[in-house]
Amino acid sequence: MSTVERFGVSIDPDLLATFDQQIKQAGYQNRSEAVRDLIRDYLVRQQWELPQATVVGTITLVYDHHTSDIEHHLTHLQHEHTAHISCNTHVHLDEHNCIEVIIVQGPGAVIRSIADQLIASRGVKHGQLVCTTTGADLA
Repeated sequence: MSTVERFGVSIDPDLLATFDQQIKQAGYQNRSEAVRDLIRDYLVRQQWELPQATVVGTITLVYDHHTSDIEHHLTHLQHEHTAHISCNTHVHLDEHNCIEVIIVQGPGAVIRSIADQLIASRGVKHGQLVCTTTGADLA
């Protein structure tokens, strides 16, 4: 069993009450579990923001499929990056809009570039890159 460090935190009572309410709703058993997750999340974000750090993530695109050539353009961009794209899922939301979720893996700078190209495409209404790491270096 690993050792545990204990530390104190000074915090505004109202902020702590709000935090306690939120973590209870999220299902945390105690503050320590929630604080550990917050620290891990922060450390993971720091890792994947390094240009050469290997990241995994999703690129989510919502677009109007009536935009001229949008599906061909998005497919073409994805074919240019097959080494970093694992798979994608396409869902028709309504008669005009589609969502595409693309799973990516590779160096952070490359993944960011792929996401930027896809999100900036004409016809994309909203796009977002969400990354993580394996967290192998985290306890």
